[in-house]
Amino acid sequence: MSDLPTTFDEPVTLGVIGGTGLYHMSCLTPVARLHVETPWGKPSSPITISRTADGFPVAFLSRHGQHHQYTPTSVPARANIAALKKLGVKAIIAFSAVGSLQEHIKPRDFVVPNQVIDRTKGIRESTFFDTGFVCHAGFGDPFDNELGDLIGEFGHVLKGEHGEEIGLHSRKTEGQDVTLVCMEGPAFSTRAESRLYRSWGGSVINMSCIPESKLAREAEISYQMVCMSTDYDAWREGEEPVTVETVVGNLKANSANAEALIGAILKKVEEGLKAGKFDKLQGTMKFALSTSPHGINAELKEKLTYIFPNHW
Repeated sequence: MSDLPTTFDEPVTLGVIGGTGLYHMSCLTPVARLHVETPWGKPSSPITISRTADGFPVAFLSRHGQHHQYTPTSVPARANIAALKKLGVKAIIAFSAVGSLQEHIKPRDFVVPNQVIDRTKGIRESTFFDTGFVCHAGFGDPFDNELGDLIGEFGHVLKGEHGEEIGLHSRKTEGQDVTLVCMEGPAFSTRAESRLYRSWGGSVINMSCIPESKLAREAEISYQMVCMSTDYDAWREGEEPVTVETVVGNLKANSANAEALIGAILKKVEEGLKAGKFDKLQGTMKFALSTSPHGINAELKEKLTYIFPNHW
């Protein structure tokens, strides 16, 4: 794709973030490859703009880099979200490999969570705001439930190696919250930690949702993570704890299903974006500023105009 144009002049309202095992979308036609620089640095990968069969543009970014060079902690999440926002993105579908914390969520199943528990260590840059420009974003519902419900309708496109159906778990199928636990990593859980997260009602666990989802909320972008189960974490008695080999063994199948899911939902997501269904966060940060005029950090305010050109 080295010969693709490096500019794209149309607004791009949908962004896809690929996680471990999902580094591109072969179901779409690439039309541009953007090398973006933001006030928070460069994104983790160039952003590929692709079109659907009817011309709808989609931005794709690889969370861990083209060569998986970023750990979950070192992912430049602020640059990733800021770059997508600058392109005009209003909704993000983010894929991530996860460990299952529940028996019925099997390896290779997909999960659409609607809640998250933050177990990161506070060492990740998790906000665009700082001293001299304090804003607070609501985060009671960390994901876009309408977008999540839409994705949850397409479980039928997920297939196993022999054509069998793969489970897709959502708040609708579970009849209750589906909770994602986000841990620091890069080491996997201890058995004690895994059992603790189960006792809290955790459904799956990963290392990538935070701060990505928080930054998307601050940037007024509707966000939904799609979790691809690779293993049973460490909680199962009498079974070896998760290993890299186990995870990698399931990634290829998950990647194929992720592409099938993207291909199936794009038309509905496009229609939703054009109808304004995922615009509910637009403008919400404009009145979230707590700092008085006398305490404003002018340099930070100017930096924030990159993603909020008309707010303050």
